[in-house]
Amino acid sequence: MSVSVSIRNIAKDFGRYPALKGVSLDVAPGELVALLGPSGSGKTTLLRTVAGLEFQDHGEVFFGDINADELTLRERRIGFMFQHYALFKHMTVMDNIAFGLRARPRGTRPTEIQIRSRVLDLLALVQLDGLEARYPAQLSGGQRQRVALARALAIEPRVLLLDEPFGALDAKVRKDLRRWLRELHAKTGHTTLFVTHDQDEAFELADRIAILNQGMIEQVGTPAEILSHPSSPFVSDFIADVSITAVKNPNLTWLRNKGKVTTAA
Repeated sequence: MSVSVSIRNIAKDFGRYPALKGVSLDVAPGELVALLGPSGSGKTTLLRTVAGLEFQDHGEVFFGDINADELTLRERRIGFMFQHYALFKHMTVMDNIAFGLRARPRGTRPTEIQIRSRVLDLLALVQLDGLEARYPAQLSGGQRQRVALARALAIEPRVLLLDEPFGALDAKVRKDLRRWLRELHAKTGHTTLFVTHDQDEAFELADRIAILNQGMIEQVGTPAEILSHPSSPFVSDFIADVSITAVKNPNLTWLRNKGKVTTAA
């Protein structure tokens, strides 16, 4: 079941470097929100804080009414997909996806029959039927990305977190997988936060976008809202090259007249 995520006044310093400066963001159940911004803006630090992989200096994260700080990493039930997938090279696709289920305490661990059934269902969902016996080295980059996503989904996460999910892929594969991920999200309905520095990726995929700059959120809104009414010179400049083909339902005539976006080739 999807839950809301409430990020409240999160601050995080790494020595003298302030990575996050009082960031607040609410994500509705089942919503897909992009964390967009240049390198060093705090996107991944915020994602890792929600996951429990970093501990904030100030502020709180809630899953629904539950304070995430009161939960262990396992109890948070986060599905986390890393940029470079972090698949176990010595394990088959089946074993990679099953890893989180087999790592559960004995009292909550599914049987091997149930685990196999869950993995096969997920392989069908991510369109990799029949590849359960292969090893990561025998897969393409796009296939490894799908295996990593299936592994994140296997634990039936409260929240799905994706860190630059397409960053290691070439442009054509990224474009195809963006469309596929949007369709998959429509089927599964997981509350999802994903990090990207690619403007087209964020505007094509997300229900809403949070634009970060120097550890702060500059603007939150739908793709059309941000393109139509950028809230600061930074936002206006950062989204200047967004392709209108990446945007869902904007006022294209207004945007063309204002020169806010360029037409994709």
